[in-house]
Amino acid sequence: MSEVTPAVSWPRPYWQPGEEEAVLQFYVFGKFEPELLIPSPRYGSPGLPAGVEIQRFQNAVLRQWEGYPLNGALGQLIREDTPAAYENARIAPEVLVVRGVLKDADTLDYLRDTLGVLAGMLDVGGTAILDPQILTLFDADHWRRHYLVKDGAPPRNHVLILRSGEEAADRSWIHTRGMRKFGRPDLSLHNVPEGDIDRAGVLCERLVELLSLGANFAAGQELEVDGLAEGLVAQPGGSLDDPDFNNTHIAFHWPQ
Repeated sequence: MSEVTPAVSWPRPYWQPGEEEAVLQFYVFGKFEPELLIPSPRYGSPGLPAGVEIQRFQNAVLRQWEGYPLNGALGQLIREDTPAAYENARIAPEVLVVRGVLKDADTLDYLRDTLGVLAGMLDVGGTAILDPQILTLFDADHWRRHYLVKDGAPPRNHVLILRSGEEAADRSWIHTRGMRKFGRPDLSLHNVPEGDIDRAGVLCERLVELLSLGANFAAGQELEVDGLAEGLVAQPGGSLDDPDFNNTHIAFHWPQ
């Protein structure tokens, strides 16, 4: 009999109802038995939440799809970042696509349950998991280290924080990807000077935690930051088809 871990709720202590929906999407590469029996209870999951489903494909068939994630720019990025995992995914006979759209909720139990199913898939033939929202392909061991953390991995583990150049040579743009998993906009910090990069990174991590645990920012809301003479002002905007985020976002402009 498989060991069963009791499901423990993942609360959102800062939850304020939001209008956006949570979006989950994962690709699990591997070879699976004809009857898919996923031991998710051993990871504290009763199974996929309502609104999230599994589709099973032959990898060779899915590869013909225009949006196949191992092709194009995303595929090139993955191949460069994790070549061994990319090769395992490329030669895997099958792909399980896990996806769903969920209404905003006052707990993250939907994420807990989905992650438990993904962990179970690795026990029954999965060799790699692609999270396209954070542009990352995990081999089985890396995924377990990253997400199978007691009481749940911290929100930071679910989100990618990036640094890009601005027009001004001495300024950077700090931005995130992956907040759609929480039904929240991504973050965009513009005009960050070289000396404040670390401060901006820590701030971004803190905001990821606040938003993932349910907080929202209103337009014009001011955010005080230690070490800055002026507060940062929230400017919600963007759209779900913005290629920089694949999500809406909240922009903050660092003071001059």
